[in-house]
Amino acid sequence: MVFHPDLAAGGWARLSLMEQLGNVGSEVSRAARWKDKDPKLYEGAVLRGLELMDFTIRDARWKGRLKELTRAREMMCDAWLGGREYGTTWEGLDRYFFHFAVAARLSR
Repeated sequence: MVFHPDLAAGGWARLSLMEQLGNVGSEVSRAARWKDKDPKLYEGAVLRGLELMDFTIRDARWKGRLKELTRAREMMCDAWLGGREYGTTWEGLDRYFFHFAVAARLSR
């Protein structure tokens, strides 16, 4: 299932890395907000965030940053699984991705 068909069709490639990661951060923030409140909204935010992260990882412009990008995705999966491997939390990820959203906004 594709949650963002327009982005999958090439729209994602028009965004800068800061914009891409800021958008991932929006879904991370939603996941943090809905985690203990609404399982359906929580799962949707997690899956959309992972999809956006996958789009970023596949973006050839960032091939030199794959280690950081794939590690961030791994941390998202860890948070989804309750932080069992690394102790990752959605709140911690939200703080990490928030800086990209700020940077994207300041670069406009």
